[in-house]
Amino acid sequence: MKIRATVICEEDRHILLVRKPKSRWALPGGTVERGESHADAALRELAEETGLSAENLLYLMRLNDGGTEHHVFEASVNDSKAARPQNEICDCLWHPLDAIAQLQMKKGTREILEAFRRRL
Repeated sequence: MKIRATVICEEDRHILLVRKPKSRWALPGGTVERGESHADAALRELAEETGLSAENLLYLMRLNDGGTEHHVFEASVNDSKAARPQNEICDCLWHPLDAIAQLQMKKGTREILEAFRRRL
């Protein structure tokens, strides 16, 4: 099973989403590398994909989505306006949480965001 660290950055009921070329919208995150903690992977992936650094990571949930186990964290970012697509990411944007239904995203991402929205 693939182990993934996933990060939710929320500011004013907007969620940071990223997208690779010709892909659906997703939350920042990626594979946990050997010897790396889930939290360290979440911080590394957020920085690699958006250029943002974060503090106050909060572990929210674990979700199994087929062959992937997501470890989901909420992160407080230092400068949300500084988010820029980096590496394999071609787009990143702050999208209203209440309007995520209109975006194309994987089922697991949608489930994570629905669970997050319910707790706000």
